[in-house]
Amino acid sequence: MNSLGAAVVAGTGLPEQAGRRTPAGPKGAIGATHVMELREGLRSLYQLDNAYGGGDVRSLARRHLKRVERIVNTGHYPEAIGRQLQLVAGETAEHCGWLYYDADDQEQARRYWGEALETATVLGDDNLAIMVLASLSMQASYEGRPRQGLNLARAAQDRARRYGSPVLMSLLASREARALSLLRDDSAATRTLIESMRLVERGERGRPSPDWAAFHGHAELDYAQGLFYTEAGHHGSAVQFLRAALAHQDRTYGRNRALYRLTLSRSLIQAGEADEAAAQAIESLEHLEEVESGRVTRRLKEVTELLRDVDAPCAQEAADHLTEYAETSGAA
Repeated sequence: MNSLGAAVVAGTGLPEQAGRRTPAGPKGAIGATHVMELREGLRSLYQLDNAYGGGDVRSLARRHLKRVERIVNTGHYPEAIGRQLQLVAGETAEHCGWLYYDADDQEQARRYWGEALETATVLGDDNLAIMVLASLSMQASYEGRPRQGLNLARAAQDRARRYGSPVLMSLLASREARALSLLRDDSAATRTLIESMRLVERGERGRPSPDWAAFHGHAELDYAQGLFYTEAGHHGSAVQFLRAALAHQDRTYGRNRALYRLTLSRSLIQAGEADEAAAQAIESLEHLEEVESGRVTRRLKEVTELLRDVDAPCAQEAADHLTEYAETSGAA
C-alpha cells in the first residue's frame, strides 16, 4: 500500500476494526452487535472508495470479506443473525466486484459479483440481486457487450418495480439507456434517459432508495447524457452535459470528479476546443494525485494520446504534463 493509502486507512480506523473482535455473547454466540460492526466496516470501505478510488481499498475489502466469511462458517448464532451475516458477506462480495471493476480487472469483478448473486439467490434477497444485476449491466456495457447490458438492466428493473423507489428506477433506467446508446438505438436511449431524469426529480416524493444507490442523482445523469452524445458524435452537446456533471458532482466523490474532468477534456478535444481541453486536463492532475483507479488511468492515457494529435502548443504542453505525471506516479 502506498503512503497515501496508508494515511487514508489510518484515518478511518478500518484496520483496527478488521482485527477487532467484540466479546461474544452467551456461550460464544454471535449477535446483533457483531453484525453492526461488520456493516460499519463495509460502510467505511464505501466512503474510502468514493473519495480515493478502489486501488488501495481492494486489499482491505478482501480482508473484510474473509473476516465475514470466517464468522459465517465458524461462529455460533441464531438463524436470524445468520441470515444477516450472510447478507453482509454478499454485500461485501458485491463491493469487491465494484472495486475490481474500478481497477479494470474485469475477470475478478465477475467472480465476486457471481458470489454476491449466488448469495442473493440463496437468501431470496431482492435488494442484493438488483444491486448485482445493475453492476453486471454496467460492466457488460463497459466491455462492449451492450445487448447483455440491456438484458441485465431490464432484469434488475423487473425486480425493482415493486419497491416504488423513483431514484432506484432512475438509476436502472440510466443503465438501460447506456446499453441502448451503444446499440445505436438513439431514439430509445433518448426516451429512456428522459424517463430516468423524470424519475430522479420525483425522488423526494417517492419511497427512499437503498443506501447503495445514494450516489445516483443529477451528476450521474448529466454524465450519462454526455456519454450518449459522445457515442452519437455530437461532441459540442456532450461538452455541455459533462460540464454540468462536473459542476453537480459532490466533492466527496473524488474518483468521479477525476473521471468526469478527464472525460470533459476528451470531449473538448473532439469538439475542437484545444485551449479549454488542455486546461481541463492540467486541472485534472489535482484530482489524480488523490485517486487510484484503473478506469481513471485508462481515461488519462486516452486524453494524453488525443492531446498529442492536436496541432496546438497548449495541447502539446498539457500532454507533456500528463505524461510526466503518469511516469512519476506509476500510472504510465
